[in-house]
Amino acid sequence: MEKRELICIGCPMGCPLTVELENGEIVSVSGYTCKRGDVYARKEVTNPTRIVTSTVMVEGGRADMVSVKTKEDIPKDKIFACVKALKGITVKAPVHIGDVILKDVAGTGVDIVATKDV
Repeated sequence: MEKRELICIGCPMGCPLTVELENGEIVSVSGYTCKRGDVYARKEVTNPTRIVTSTVMVEGGRADMVSVKTKEDIPKDKIFACVKALKGITVKAPVHIGDVILKDVAGTGVDIVATKDV
């Protein structure tokens, strides 16, 4: 039986989690104090994903850069491809919160959106 130790990021408690697997299947999850811990552990072991945040250059705005993020979480193994896709992007002002900066980043089906107005 394989055991994986995690720290939950589902809420501020940061519970230490233990996931037991047998033949790649989850047998049990322990250590969580709320339901989010169980959900997080199962997802993290089977299909880890993350929200990616970054910045891109802005042309003609009151600021030189705008903060951006993935609209949804993407597979963890696509993070570097996502960051690479953002390198060198410049957008023209005005930029508004929620504007799509880059569609379907790194073939994930997830868009990059602005997180502030510039």
